[in-house]
Amino acid sequence: MPDAPSNLLRHLWIPLADGTRLAARVWLPAAGSRPAPAVLEYIPYRKNDATAARDNSLHARFAEAGYAAVRVDLRGSGDSDGLMLDEYAQQELADGVEVIDWLARQPWCDGNVGMIGKSWGGFNGLQIAALRPAALKAVVTVCSTDDRYADDVHYTGGSLIASEMLPWASTMLAYNARPADPAVVGDDWREQWLRRMADTPVYVEEWLRHQARDAYWKHGSVCEDFGAIQAPVLAVGGWYDPYCGAVLRLLEGLDVPVRGLVGPWAHTYPHQAEPGPAIDFHAEVVRWFDQFLRGRDSGALDDPALRVWMPEWAVPGSDRDVRPGRWVAEESWPSPRIERRAYALGGESAGTAAGSDPLRARAAHLDSTRMIGTAGGSWLQFGDAAGQFGPQGGDDGLSHTFTTVPLDESAEILGVPTVTLRVSADGPDAQLAVRLNDVAPDGSSRLVTRGLLNLTHRDGHEEPQALEPGRAYDVTVPLVATAHSFAPGHRIRVAVSASYWPLAWPSPRPVTVTLHPAPSAALHLPVRPASADDAKLRPYGVPLPDLPAPLRQSPGVTGRRVEHDPVSGTTAVTLRVDDGEFTDLADGAWRRTDSVDRFTLTEGDPHSALVQCERTEEGGRGDWSWKVVTVSHMSADAEAFTVTNTITAHEGDDRVYHRTTEAVIPRRGV
Repeated sequence: MPDAPSNLLRHLWIPLADGTRLAARVWLPAAGSRPAPAVLEYIPYRKNDATAARDNSLHARFAEAGYAAVRVDLRGSGDSDGLMLDEYAQQELADGVEVIDWLARQPWCDGNVGMIGKSWGGFNGLQIAALRPAALKAVVTVCSTDDRYADDVHYTGGSLIASEMLPWASTMLAYNARPADPAVVGDDWREQWLRRMADTPVYVEEWLRHQARDAYWKHGSVCEDFGAIQAPVLAVGGWYDPYCGAVLRLLEGLDVPVRGLVGPWAHTYPHQAEPGPAIDFHAEVVRWFDQFLRGRDSGALDDPALRVWMPEWAVPGSDRDVRPGRWVAEESWPSPRIERRAYALGGESAGTAAGSDPLRARAAHLDSTRMIGTAGGSWLQFGDAAGQFGPQGGDDGLSHTFTTVPLDESAEILGVPTVTLRVSADGPDAQLAVRLNDVAPDGSSRLVTRGLLNLTHRDGHEEPQALEPGRAYDVTVPLVATAHSFAPGHRIRVAVSASYWPLAWPSPRPVTVTLHPAPSAALHLPVRPASADDAKLRPYGVPLPDLPAPLRQSPGVTGRRVEHDPVSGTTAVTLRVDDGEFTDLADGAWRRTDSVDRFTLTEGDPHSALVQCERTEEGGRGDWSWKVVTVSHMSADAEAFTVTNTITAHEGDDRVYHRTTEAVIPRRGV
């Protein structure tokens, strides 16, 4: 990319048809440049401070490459007008279509627009593409999904994700309570602030009211109609991120030019990736946009359909900076080269596996009240110590496991493993947690991937069916998509449990799940044969340093602590993420954020499960300062969830707002 300066417009208003104004920051190519294609990132995280450093790392480079890079705060966030009533609301998507049309009409834009985004911005990039705005010519979606129910942070496999649902809702509660900047919005900033705190809904209440895959979740799930998307898509993910499977599904489902890239990364942009290796992601994005926004033959379509990092064994925790492995590729996806290999888990074929090594099999009774899962880390990981999983040996010892003999040769997998089991339960509600682990010769066990299945969702997520106690069912548990190289001498392990705290909310009542030996019981692995072409792949560049900007970010603190009281049987998992302090040296604005999540459960009592989240957001400039503290609790008995949320806001030393809400929401098999 050329080394040319860009022009920064720190604040720009984008007017909408209903009179609402959205706040934007724009990086334009060097003075004197012709009108250029625009690249839009459209998210709710405050352009002025919360994402300012990341925005500069991304968009300044796009401007350097000759694009008009635009970062817009959603309606109801940052300095934008209005309220943000939910994730991916129809209003948000309609606004996005208007923004794209407005950008295309600006004198500095040549009429062509691309969208890029990670997480929220990756979601709505696909969702807006499905609405087909005329000027939208290409999308880069990072760490996002095509299915809001089955593949997000609320539910997975029909189970409620305890480690994410309330923490994410609590984060958004705090984000939505932050004030706009008086220097931007003017004297009515305080009135706007108070209105946001009073009138923005508590998101978790709505999420809990929709415990099955209904119209609420189908909205914004582009898998409902892949054909609606007509813009070419570059889909990007990381194996440490739970959204990685969406990359494979988009490759399979879209009928437009599409390429997939999955690295060893967590929930981060690839140029800032943890764990590494990070790549020069800007070059890959510019390559994509040059092809479809400028009409240049950039070589983007010469790339294989799917490029992924093939991870290798590493002691858990030793690979926080760099994950061992190598880049591999498949020319098409689904790839005809991938072989589904079955490892039998029970029945008359127990001890055999089609084309592979044998697995031991034995019947088992799984107690849903056992404390299993504290080594599992978070479902959504950002590459820091707070969310990373640990050695699996302890959880393996409390689970029912099937383990191969040592492998004679390496076995590499790429795709979605599945586990089929014959199960029964002594109650109407139960769930399974299934983990796929790599066991080293010294016995240490590393998590490769995992999956949950609420057994009332065994036939689908739209119409859950209670279990008939004592009746045996054949069920299949899909695991999160993965790639992994099992080395010679290592063993492959499947670990099964009926509990997995704090990732999965406990079943409504204590229940025993029985695994029955059966001919159908098997682990199915997507085995990828070696390819000499992998060594010939175009290498990725190393990330470029951030371009200079008057921004300062102090280091933060992250950590995870597990405490167990042997007398009471209570286990507490505490996560702390302090992002440090951000300062905009150009105008003196500053911001800090701190979060603490605590998950407690007493073995033997599923109704003791409690999630507590506290968020502190504060900032200011000169003599003006503000502080928002939110406290959220979630608990449940056999019949209902109870959630409480408190917001307390200060301007300087004066408390200006305080509110507590409580909702009791019936459980429906979750």
